[in-house]
Amino acid sequence: MKSRMQEKYRNETTPALMKRLGLKNVMAVPKVSKITVNIGLGEASQNVKLLDTAAQELGQITGQKPIITRAKKSIANFKIRKGMPIGCAVTLRGDKMYEFLDRLCNVVLPRVRDFRGLPPNAFDGRGNYTLGLKDQLVFPEIDYTRVDKIKGMNITLTTTAKNDEEGRELLLGLGFPLRKPGGAN
Repeated sequence: MKSRMQEKYRNETTPALMKRLGLKNVMAVPKVSKITVNIGLGEASQNVKLLDTAAQELGQITGQKPIITRAKKSIANFKIRKGMPIGCAVTLRGDKMYEFLDRLCNVVLPRVRDFRGLPPNAFDGRGNYTLGLKDQLVFPEIDYTRVDKIKGMNITLTTTAKNDEEGRELLLGLGFPLRKPGGAN
């Protein structure tokens, strides 16, 4: 069974993007290739138990077991040694990715406090979009009575778009709540 977001992409967004971008081939239409959800916990170097709860919560949010990310190099000022666990990440593709995207747009982002839309300038130059959430409590899967520490997370949407404009058109076509460029905060 396909998710609502995947059906919307196939039936509405693809024809609209082909017309708007002047594309002749369906395979040239930009699409979301993967979503990466990352929680970075520098404090995990002192308290490893924090990392376990973060990984468990990330698993609940995404429906997939996260991998533990480790420090690539030692940083003396932060008391981090090479190879220490400092965060966790999940890469979503396929049906799980579309399900997560659907929940993100329609359930999670409206629950963010004082939400007025996502910033339109968070593209990286290659059509990929990154957003940060300050706390994990906006996800309905998290039981707030069992949360010991507020953890933020980065969500990166990797697309096949060639530039930011194509990526912006894709996300708007999928119903992403982007603010108008140059608008008030």
